[in-house]
Amino acid sequence: MNLPLEQPPAPRATLSQMWRDFGLTYAANGFVGWLFAVTAPVAIILSVGSHGGLSEAEIASWVFGVFFVNGLITILFCWVYREPLVFFWTIPGTVLVGPSLAHLSFAEVIGAFYLTGLLMFLLSITGWVRRAMDVVPMPIVMGMVAGVFLRFGLDLVRALHSDFGIAGPMVVTWIVLSVLPALGRRMPALIGALLVGIGAALFGGRFEAGTFATLDFIEPVIQAPAWSFAAAIELVVPLAITVLVVQNGQGIAVLRAVGHRPPINAITAACGIGSIIGAIFGGVSSCLTGPTNAIVSSSGERARHYTAGIFVGLLALVFGLLAPTFTRFLLNAPEALVMTLAGLALLKILQAAFATCFGDRYTLGALVAFLVTVADLPLFNIGAAFWGLVAGILASRLLERADFTGPGR
Repeated sequence: MNLPLEQPPAPRATLSQMWRDFGLTYAANGFVGWLFAVTAPVAIILSVGSHGGLSEAEIASWVFGVFFVNGLITILFCWVYREPLVFFWTIPGTVLVGPSLAHLSFAEVIGAFYLTGLLMFLLSITGWVRRAMDVVPMPIVMGMVAGVFLRFGLDLVRALHSDFGIAGPMVVTWIVLSVLPALGRRMPALIGALLVGIGAALFGGRFEAGTFATLDFIEPVIQAPAWSFAAAIELVVPLAITVLVVQNGQGIAVLRAVGHRPPINAITAACGIGSIIGAIFGGVSSCLTGPTNAIVSSSGERARHYTAGIFVGLLALVFGLLAPTFTRFLLNAPEALVMTLAGLALLKILQAAFATCFGDRYTLGALVAFLVTVADLPLFNIGAAFWGLVAGILASRLLERADFTGPGR
């Protein structure tokens, strides 16, 4: 059987070619993208796991699974397709799992993770996901993306208000390095902001001494699934929709916006396989991440963005192996440092999303998608971003019919 998976470009990049394509800009973007993934998203796992009654070992194993497995997939896909294709795990899906742990055993939830991975893999070999993505207007998708990313811009403003001692110097440093290209070439703006933020936190006594006094390596917990019809009904379809439409939709949209051509069917297959392997260690479903891919493709030459993705994957492997140590460090980091760094990294991406939304076509649909997503009101255990996309398409179909039939369609 011929699978409808996109063929990667040939020839493959050699180690010497990857080293030549790599550079300080791509290291900076990769590091910030990784840092974004290991802060608030990890805190969500810790919160869901602890409230769900999981042991410290089970939570650490969950963190290992979503980082190590997806780090391997990220390195492979970035190398094979020579595009920034960073995979992590579904954050809305993690939140969705939280209430389920109140009345389902973790083994039943793990069984649902396996079934979700199988469903996504089967969808990938039909080619249906790519066809669905191709018919959704980009302005409406970017309206949903803008609605998701808006909170990072707002968090930047809130950080300046609540913790100016850390956020203020970071923003000033970012502006100076962005305005003065000569300095920016020697020190990327995001790395400069990060270093200044860490310095401000250390100077203010905001980090606890001894955070890295010991290096604790992970001891994964192998999770045996339990097959439950109730868990399958409650979790499988919502998780699959969250990954394929909300998470992958964001990732594909931000990559397309900067000129990349992400292989949608292959990405879907990787999410399915990654979800099945990650479930062995208790990890939630894999996805193509939106924010991290936005960060790694935010600057530099487009043909070299893939090296930033590979760097993210390598850092993810290290984080997975040292999950207990890094998690302890991140829980001690000032919240304003993370909020400011993520806001600065995604500022230009948010600008580009708005520019795409409100051009000359599908503008009402894009606005509706944006508003519904920003409202953040889930329905039927499915996040608001999905309903924003649905509402935006319906609004355009009813009120902007000419945009679907005019030139360019």
